This record gives sequence, C-alpha cells and structure tokens, in this order.
Amino acid sequence: MTSNLQLILGGARSGKSSYAIAQGDEGNYQGLHFLATASPGDEEMKMRIERHRTERDPRWKVVEEPYHLPSVLEKSPREGKNLIVVDCATLWISNLLCGMGGKALPPPGIEKEFEKFIKILKQHSGDIRIVSNEVGLGVVPDNALARQFQDLQGTLNKSLAVIATKVIFMTAGLPLKIK
Repeated sequence: MTSNLQLILGGARSGKSSYAIAQGDEGNYQGLHFLATASPGDEEMKMRIERHRTERDPRWKVVEEPYHLPSVLEKSPREGKNLIVVDCATLWISNLLCGMGGKALPPPGIEKEFEKFIKILKQHSGDIRIVSNEVGLGVVPDNALARQFQDLQGTLNKSLAVIATKVIFMTAGLPLKIK
C-alpha cells in the first residue's frame, strides 16, 4: 500500500488543489512533482492552463498528461522524499470518456485504466495527493454521457478511498477529514 496516499475530494473551486499543493511546503520534500491532466480543448481552458502554469511555484516539476496517467505515475520518482500531486482525476476521466487522442474509450476500457492506476498506486511508496471532484451530490443527469461520467467518477473515487491513508473533503476552502 502507498505509504501516504491522500484523496482530496470536493466540488469545483472548493480549494482541493490549493490544499494539495500547500502540503509541498510542509513536508521537507526533496522533490515536488505535479501531474496535470487538463486538456486544452477550448480557449477558456487554454487560458486556465496558462494561468496555472504562471502561478505555480517553480519548485514544482510539472508533467502534463491528459490520458496516460498510469504510465506517467509508474515512471515517477520512488527514491527519496518526494511529493506527487495528481490534479485532477476528474479531468482525466473526462478526457478518457470524451476523446482519447481523437477517439473516446468506452466505460469498460476506462475502468481498465482505473485498475492500472490503482495497481500502480498500491505499488508506489511515496507521498501522493490525488485531487478529485465529488460529483454525486446533485441530481442525476438527464443524459447518458453525463450519467456515465458521474458513475465513472464515483467508481474511481470509491476505489481510491479504499487504498488511501487519508481522505479529505474540501468545502469553501476548509478541509474535513473523512478517513
């Protein structure tokens, strides 16, 4: 099991990413690693990604990978005291569901990616923070794609919570320890 895996859940703009990144200042880490999953699909998202790039502390080594998260995590540092922040599982799922290199994966294919991700996390020995949205607190969506997304997000969040050493729920910038 991962020595220190945290799942940081919450809604949009709840403070999840800031909470995860702030831990880089708390742990006397030799290396800070940020795995970004955002995909620049439209102008607004391109601007958002660029803003994050310019605002991020230069101590963070950044890898931008919208699709192949398990492969990138598998190659991440395991020696020494490092912090890895994965931001975020929600965008990763959206990328897989809506356009993996021009063609989307069906939900069974995405669940196989989840299995790879969980397996790698279980084998990792470092400090990892995974940011993920909690999307199941609202109404059931009115279309099949949105329902698939919501189901996949819930499935991954539950799997991550099982192996996490700590689960934090963020709301209005405040952390609530669940596990």
